[in-house]
Amino acid sequence: MPFEADLAHALDRTTDSLEPDLTTLVSGAVERGRSRRRRRTAGVIAGVGACAVIAAAGLVIPDVLAGARHAGSDMETVALAMPRSAITDTQMIHALEETFPGGRFSQETGQSNNPADPSAGYVANGGLVVDDGHGASYVGVSALRLKLPLRDGDGLSCDQSPKRAAGDTCKLSELPSSAAIPGGALVMVEQNAAKYPAGAKHPASADTARRWTVTVTLKSTGAQLQMVQWNSTGGGTGAEVPPPTRAAPPLSDEQAVAALTGATWAPILGALV
Repeated sequence: MPFEADLAHALDRTTDSLEPDLTTLVSGAVERGRSRRRRRTAGVIAGVGACAVIAAAGLVIPDVLAGARHAGSDMETVALAMPRSAITDTQMIHALEETFPGGRFSQETGQSNNPADPSAGYVANGGLVVDDGHGASYVGVSALRLKLPLRDGDGLSCDQSPKRAAGDTCKLSELPSSAAIPGGALVMVEQNAAKYPAGAKHPASADTARRWTVTVTLKSTGAQLQMVQWNSTGGGTGAEVPPPTRAAPPLSDEQAVAALTGATWAPILGALV
């Protein structure tokens, strides 16, 4: 399933560093996450990034349950804040469907958060495969809230160690304050080729699937939405990534930002704060 296959992206959004005993606990899923994590001063995003979350696989990571995660190679702690209201998997999936009107959907899955029970997770997410007539694409969105004041956390910095691979890109921008986003927002846009395990003889090429990630973080509240789009039917690592089904994702970067800050996702952002 694409949702579980992109578990590593969810690990990006909830923890960038796991001690060896935890690595043993979550076995190969974390190993894939560690090999694919962007190691920036971030996350979900960031993942996400997607987009799946640790809770979707039934994993229990103490730092995540405590509302904290580690960012970057310097092990700086980035704190997550408990969302104000519950967000269900059904809400996340419905919002995704509304984002792609007229699309045909399959492999829908999601994860609810539960403010009344921190052990249930701080992150809500939804994922599906959408076919808009130009090729099937896996798309996922995760929703979380960062504690204020914002620091170099997920979706807030393009810094990364090790450096990005050739062809991978990242750029930051800001949105001005408006009725939809009081106080404005930080926007991070990334494009990454599917990563193969260390030592694998499969460098990125024209036939390599790619991931487009758009992260929007409200500066006044720390509410954050991250959308991950693949030009294939799922994420993963190396041979687990399906081949490309299209040249570009369903939404451009600008369209993704407009969607995440528009009416469809406003109830989700509102529930976070």
